[in-house]
Amino acid sequence: MIRASFHRNDDALIDSFLILGHADSGPYGQDLVCAAVSAVTIGTINNLEKLTKIQPQVVLDEVNGGHLGCRIPDQVSHDTALLLENLFEILKDIEGSYPDNIQVKSQENTIEF
Repeated sequence: MIRASFHRNDDALIDSFLILGHADSGPYGQDLVCAAVSAVTIGTINNLEKLTKIQPQVVLDEVNGGHLGCRIPDQVSHDTALLLENLFEILKDIEGSYPDNIQVKSQENTIEF
């Protein structure tokens, strides 16, 4: 199961997230949940860099997959917040369709990569 955790700062804006695990909803290369989560998450990180000009701190396991963390190092701008809320809502929609393969939650404690 993919477990996605989001942390919000004191202004209730998402400032970091961590995605762990594998969806296991299909054979390797045919796992639709994994493909959807990977596409939207990596697309969000790429667009954070392109559209907001920030350099988020990113940690990932490029060999085994199943581990991707992202932290906004500075103050969260309006545009950054919008992109991260979009990611959260898309993952919640995927969770609604595939509750056995992905769990999305908000957490109060700072996310450790």
